[in-house]
Amino acid sequence: MATVRTANAHWEGSLLEGSGTVELASSGLATFDVSWPARSEAANGKTSPEELIAAAHSTCYSMALSHGLAGAGTPPTTVDTSADVTFQPGQGITGIHLTVKAAVPGLTAEQFAEAAENAKKNCPVSAALTGTTITLDATLVE
Repeated sequence: MATVRTANAHWEGSLLEGSGTVELASSGLATFDVSWPARSEAANGKTSPEELIAAAHSTCYSMALSHGLAGAGTPPTTVDTSADVTFQPGQGITGIHLTVKAAVPGLTAEQFAEAAENAKKNCPVSAALTGTTITLDATLVE
């Protein structure tokens, strides 16, 4: 069964001088301030589409890796993922770098590297971002 999640954005003013908000409408958890400087300079307490993509990608990747490992009979103890989304004004998103550290009892570093790459390929957010270069650093921790 398909699910739909909704976020609502409101913007006032021009791109460079304006500002707005984005609301996580499905969950009702939060509304965040957004601005152009949060995309192209310092965040200063505001978010950006790229930060929201990073949040979605790091979460989805962690879930995909956990699922793949458990399906192979080696469920992880922990999975910690960060996503760095690079935004270049005038060009857009130019790359995403995932960094994952996971504790997976009974797995070799080689097996973990393979599982980490498979998760990158099978993560729905990675698939949605096809056309963007996605790189990965994966570390198996004890």
